[in-house]
Amino acid sequence: MKKDGRLVFRKLVKPVKAAMKNVKKQNSRKKQELNPDPTGIRTWEQYELSACLEDNLQNLRAVFRDAGDFFIREFTIGTNEPVKAAVLFFEGLNDKKLVVDAILKPLILEMREIPPELWAKAPIRVIRERILCSTDLNELTEWNQVIERVLDAEVVLLVDGSPVALALGAKEWEARGVMQPENEATVRGPRHSFNETLRTNTALLRRIIKSPLLKTESLYIGRHTRTHVVLAYLERLVDEDVLAEVHRRLSRIEIDGVLESGYLEELIEDNPYSPFPTMEISERPDKVAAAILEGRIAIMTDGTPVTLIVPTLFVQFLEASEDYYLRYPTSIIVRFLRLLVLNAALLLPSLYVAVTTFHQEMIPTPLLISIAGAREGTPFPALVEALLMELAFETLREAGLRLPRVVGQAVSIVGALVIGEAAVRAGLVSSAMVIVVAFTGIASFALPSYTMASGLRLLRFPMIIMAGFLGLYGILLLSLWILIHLMSMRSFGVPYLSPISPSNYREVIRMLLMRAPWWAQTERPRVIGHQDSRRQVEGLKPRPPKR
Repeated sequence: MKKDGRLVFRKLVKPVKAAMKNVKKQNSRKKQELNPDPTGIRTWEQYELSACLEDNLQNLRAVFRDAGDFFIREFTIGTNEPVKAAVLFFEGLNDKKLVVDAILKPLILEMREIPPELWAKAPIRVIRERILCSTDLNELTEWNQVIERVLDAEVVLLVDGSPVALALGAKEWEARGVMQPENEATVRGPRHSFNETLRTNTALLRRIIKSPLLKTESLYIGRHTRTHVVLAYLERLVDEDVLAEVHRRLSRIEIDGVLESGYLEELIEDNPYSPFPTMEISERPDKVAAAILEGRIAIMTDGTPVTLIVPTLFVQFLEASEDYYLRYPTSIIVRFLRLLVLNAALLLPSLYVAVTTFHQEMIPTPLLISIAGAREGTPFPALVEALLMELAFETLREAGLRLPRVVGQAVSIVGALVIGEAAVRAGLVSSAMVIVVAFTGIASFALPSYTMASGLRLLRFPMIIMAGFLGLYGILLLSLWILIHLMSMRSFGVPYLSPISPSNYREVIRMLLMRAPWWAQTERPRVIGHQDSRRQVEGLKPRPPKR
């Protein structure tokens, strides 16, 4: 009986539940009809423009309601049979004088000379071919195109009786000029850098690479910001698989807005939990052009001077633009110096802690006596001493970056001197530890890549802790883990530790250990530019003339 009652109850309840689900679905559909865009802005993607100007303007006023900077200028065209028209733009994003001189005056004054029968057949075609002289003209037929073009600082022209609109370029806003690079300064080389205007950046790139093979593909990312992103590459040189992977990763991004290229970097990088960057960044047009000439891809974002370069190898973070402008013997010496600096920035404090704590027999006797005398009276072990000094140094570094430039430099330099001297006099730390930490900080500043130096700064703390507990064995274990991690990493499918692993001794010598002279660089790096490995002809080595 109980089972029969349950079955009857279920049979009665099932239709009720189904009816409730239908009601919920109908309510959700009604809400979607009222708000077709979940972000709160109607996209009108399935709607085409109306031939009635008044209906179009009414819909536009509804879309841009409460927008005080949205401007609609209505006027009439022609004298015999006047036709209503309107231009739409945002005040502050467009040049009003250009709108008046290049759009309104020709339409109002010069339309008198157009025959009425020609105007009646195709008004938009007559305006485009006989009236307006702008080089940036595009026909729009859908609402989403009109809204996107107006938000992208273009002027849109609507004419009564025509379901087609015209978008005209008349952008004007305050922009920073082309200045010297602040984060990648060089003694010899170009003095200009990218700025926050994307078209200025692409023009700077075009000035360097004057080739029709240079392609610039445009994307728009962000539901609200609609940030303009450009992919720049050389058509016959880029790896098609890498380019397809870049397209795939960018196309899957669904986010409210992109304010800087760092947003894209975190959304498309290969190893998001790794302290090592898998994408190179630069604000120098010459460096980006050199990467493109090697077969790589530049990702340029509107609103920021920083450009992303993919794919990237570990050894490229040890290179600077100036290496290829100075004579190659100097560049070779600097390369070896950077290799020493790289190891010092990561291992020097931990080596000091390990040797002074566990392996005193490895230190020469005079130096051991000097270090012991300096450490006499210090209340903390070497591990705590190193961590405190590193934290103090990192705090001073951050304070110097966040304060105004003039004040920040003074605070970082004076603060380091005062705190270091006071700590030594008070007996809190030894003078040897102050020297080690100071030299480590200088070594991290000597690296050409700020992102790589930041990753080494993060790894320095676990390295010190491992050295404090296990000595040199702890340093060895963590170094092996870092090496295995680097060997397993990829940058858009390219092995991150190439040409070290997989090994190519010729590439190791040419890319890591030394900078070959330009007359010997006949081939591009094979791991990236394998589509066309030939860079230049052979036999370019200069020779003195024969008498």
